[in-house]
Parts: sequence; C-alpha cells; structure tokens
Amino acid sequence: MVRLTADLIWKSPHFFNAIRERELDLRGNKIAVIENIGATEDQFDTIDLSDNEIVKLENFPNLNRLGTLLLNNNRITRINPNLGEFLPKLHTLVLTNNRLTNLVEIDPLTSLPKLQFLSLLDNNITKKPNYRLYVIHKLKSLRMLDFRKVKQKERVEAKNLFASEEAEEEVKRESAKTFVPGDIPSTQEVTKEEQTPKPVAPTPEQILAIKAAIVNSQTLEEVARLEQALKSGQLPADLNISDIDSAPKSESAPKNGSAGQDNMITDEKEANDESEQKNDESAEMEEE
Repeated sequence: MVRLTADLIWKSPHFFNAIRERELDLRGNKIAVIENIGATEDQFDTIDLSDNEIVKLENFPNLNRLGTLLLNNNRITRINPNLGEFLPKLHTLVLTNNRLTNLVEIDPLTSLPKLQFLSLLDNNITKKPNYRLYVIHKLKSLRMLDFRKVKQKERVEAKNLFASEEAEEEVKRESAKTFVPGDIPSTQEVTKEEQTPKPVAPTPEQILAIKAAIVNSQTLEEVARLEQALKSGQLPADLNISDIDSAPKSESAPKNGSAGQDNMITDEKEANDESEQKNDESAEMEEE
C-alpha cells in the first residue's frame, strides 16, 4: 500500500479535463487512506482517486472548490457523516464498484447539499429492496442516480413509500436482513456446506474396474466422464461403483501383457493340433 503524501500529490498528473475543469489524477496508486489532501491547496475542480484501496470516505479538509470526486474501484464501506461540512460544493460523486452493503450506509451523503449526480453501481446496496426509491428519498437534490435520470414519478413514489419514519426504519431493517451475493454467509449456511459429502478417491480395485468400464462403454460421453474421474482422482457422486465392480471379469481388459500373450499362444497351439489331425485323416483316406 502507498501513503497519500504531499509529495505524491505534487508529482501526480494534473490537467484541464474535457469540460475544462482542473483535475488531479491519483488513480491506481494502491492508496488505502485519504490524507494530506490539504496539499492540493483547493486548486482542483475534480479529484480522481479511482482504482485504489480506500476503505473510508473521510479525512477531507475544507475544499470549497471541489465539485467532482471519482472513487470507483475501491473498497469503501463507510462514509463520514460530516462529509458535506468539508465539501460544500460537491455535486458529482462516483462510487461505482465499492463495498456499500446496506441502505443506512448512504445516509451520510445527506450532508452534501449540492449533490446532484451519484453512482452506486456494482455495490451490493443496489440489490436491496426499494434501493433506488430510498436513495431518491434521502437525497432531495439528486438529478441523476446510477446514470439514470431521476423522474418526478419516482420522487412521488419515494415520498409515498416513506411517508413516515416507521416506514423508513422498516426498509432499513429489511435491508440489513436481506442477503445478497458478497455478504458474509450465515453460520447455518456454512455448517450446511461443511456437511456436504465430498467425493471419495477411488481404490486401486475401483480404478481397474473403471478402466474396464471405459473399454466397454457404448458412448463417447461415458468414456469422457470415466476418463475425467481417473484424471481427477475423485469419483463423481453419481458413479455407481458397485455396478462397475460386478461387471464380468471376461469383459475387462487383461491386467498385463503377459497374460494376454499366454492366451494367444495357447489358442495358436490348439489350432495347429486341429490342423495336423485333419491332415492325418486325409492321408489315411487316400491310402485306402
């Protein structure tokens, strides 16, 4: 991790962006903590802190000029409740792909009086029931949420849904209870996962039986499945080993080359004896 020092701020790229605002580029420095931002001397309209490892949105000095703050691809889970006190003119906040989980975690953004554009895409919070209406309800000045315009119809719906403090608290409680991908699984779910039986490695006898089954397989899919079991060293749960073990031994391949060779020699000898016997009989008939 890298500290956000005054020296790093002074050496980082700064330029006029596409909308002619003065921007400071602090992307991709593995910064974990916001600090020493006072070294900017409030000279920037936009600060880009994307692609870092920031966990808390805090420690800003008074920045009366800053209007846009870009923080996508970080690890933010907490926002300072007094953020607006230090960023009074912030109108655009991009928090795409962070780790905000519950609706209550965006409440501190109500301290930003000028906030009009907000992105919370790719945060687990967006999967909570009534997420969009809740954010619209809390941030009255918002014009764009997740790059979608806030419509008057949505404002009316949000107002009706959260007509009382009790309704708002109920939505917050539901948000805290609802599980979404990325949340920590419950102890019950972990226990259930631990109880799931794991595949058992085959014994040498079972391996030989599987090889025999491969020889006698009728479809390519069955051959591929059995070969995969041999390669992985674990038998699939749906593979019935008892059926394989009970297969007739004559159908299985010989265990080694010598046994097969002995059988071939015996068969060849018997064929020669039969041929010689037929020749003797033919000779006797000719003599008569």
